[in-house]
Amino acid sequence: MNDAAPAPTPAPAPRRARVRAPELVGKGGWINTGGKDLKLADFRGRILILDFWTFCCINCLHVLDELRDLEEKHRDTLVIVGVHSPKFVHEAEHQAVVDAVERYEVHHPVLDDPELATWKQYAVRAWPTLVVIDPEGYIVAQHAGEGHANAIRTLVEELEAEHEAKGTLRRGDGPYVPPEPVATDLRFPGKAVLLASGNFLVSDTTRHQLVELAPDGETVVRRIGDGEFREPQGLTLLPDGKVVVADTVNHALRVFDPATGATERIAGTGKQWWQGSPTSGPALDVDLSSPWDVAWWQGRVWIAMAGVHQLWTYDPQTGTVEVAAGTTNEGLVDGPAAEAWFAQPSGLAATGDRLWIADSETSALRWIDTEGVVHTAVGTGLFDFGHRDGAAGQALLQHPLGVTALPDGSVAISDTYNHALRRFDPASGEVTTLATDLREPSDAVLVGDEIVVVESARHRLTRLRLPEEAVQVEAVAHRTRREATEIAPGRLRLDVVFQAPTGQKLDERYGPSTRLLVSSTPPGLLLGGEGTGTDLFRELDLDPEITEGVLHVSAMAASCDDDPANEYPACHVHQQDWGVPVKVTADGVARLPLILAGMDA
Repeated sequence: MNDAAPAPTPAPAPRRARVRAPELVGKGGWINTGGKDLKLADFRGRILILDFWTFCCINCLHVLDELRDLEEKHRDTLVIVGVHSPKFVHEAEHQAVVDAVERYEVHHPVLDDPELATWKQYAVRAWPTLVVIDPEGYIVAQHAGEGHANAIRTLVEELEAEHEAKGTLRRGDGPYVPPEPVATDLRFPGKAVLLASGNFLVSDTTRHQLVELAPDGETVVRRIGDGEFREPQGLTLLPDGKVVVADTVNHALRVFDPATGATERIAGTGKQWWQGSPTSGPALDVDLSSPWDVAWWQGRVWIAMAGVHQLWTYDPQTGTVEVAAGTTNEGLVDGPAAEAWFAQPSGLAATGDRLWIADSETSALRWIDTEGVVHTAVGTGLFDFGHRDGAAGQALLQHPLGVTALPDGSVAISDTYNHALRRFDPASGEVTTLATDLREPSDAVLVGDEIVVVESARHRLTRLRLPEEAVQVEAVAHRTRREATEIAPGRLRLDVVFQAPTGQKLDERYGPSTRLLVSSTPPGLLLGGEGTGTDLFRELDLDPEITEGVLHVSAMAASCDDDPANEYPACHVHQQDWGVPVKVTADGVARLPLILAGMDA
């Protein structure tokens, strides 16, 4: 006889309250709806994905591409709505958002939210963030960063089945209304190069082609590309007269021969590079990530690898690629190439002893020397920008995309979001303004005593005579404005919330599958807890003397399909960087949760 008391029946896990999605509000109004204002009620019966993005952000552009197949496959049940939440002042201009929607071929409605009203309502902390809302109007998932397309696809299929059975799924056409096409010879051109013939070769980004123009910069000689390019950007001339092209969205390099008109892929597989992938080897076997510009320097093609915040090189003699500088961490850190941090390097220009870099997200002009050391000429970090001339240490740029070497050793900066052409003189250490009233200049080419500027948002090349005197511009300084999180003094618990998607588990076969990197601005904000580790949580010790700053958090998690019968399961990398403004107050929170991937219901 067993006298032991029966085990108590475990209590059911408490069901989390369903969270109804807040209304969509944006002072800038709606784009891609034919002029109609939309409300959440208009999406009832459909699965809704909110994509919080800003057009400066390379990770946001990656997510746009990740969602295209999902959007097409489920177009009768799923609606994607972009919520544009600006980082830079220029991105709060409505016309700039309209331009970006066309430039990046966004084929769904976009809410222009310049004051981040909807961002705040949904407690978003990072670009990009995806929020999934079910057909009844409840939030069911939130994902920050890239790499979630497979998880969201699985969730969409589950929601389709669930709500089809309940009778709450409504099929039909979505609210997307495409804009009227505009006839221009170029459409959002990216970069340009001067050919030996005196003609210009221009990357016609939105039309996925190269365009050769006569020396007048207007007459079309020929178009190159019939499906092989996707949003090409950078161009550089090789010693043999051929041109290397940064085929950005194809994550590849191609070479174009002006003599024959032929193009050939020389680097990249067509797949995007992820953490853990090879960083060197035969060029056609190694993945790349959004190469934005290229330059010929020291016998190699240097690549501004915007997608992973690094510089890579391609050696045409050996047919190999390798990382040359940068850690993949996003920020502004100088020093030896292997330790430096970049933030979307987007423009390159070579001189004898320097490779100049337009580091767009830090609004910085930087350079690497022949010894492999990275330096900053202009710029202070991810959150400070503006239009201010003078000594380089206090000068400000706003998201520059191009840099051009000038004969006197100075460089011209395509200061894109300031709509200006700027100049930095290493001899004097001064920054001046050469021209204003341009429209999103993204590159410039020197032709004699003139400079030809790629005015991307005016869809043209603009010829300017290099001025003898600088343009006088009233100084303006900005800092990215996001509501600071109030935190308690002393110790802060940081938790990165990650839940492996349905049917997947963390990949522990070869060791830890997660990584967490924490730092701060100013560096003294953290007395302890900075650095890299494998746990997705961290205890942070705060300096009581510093009451405001930014926590920089980078997280990565790898999950694989949970199928014991499959010897080679498909694996997926989820990653995101956060810059969280914080303010220390007596009644602030002692825990900071950041959602990498999590279910809310």
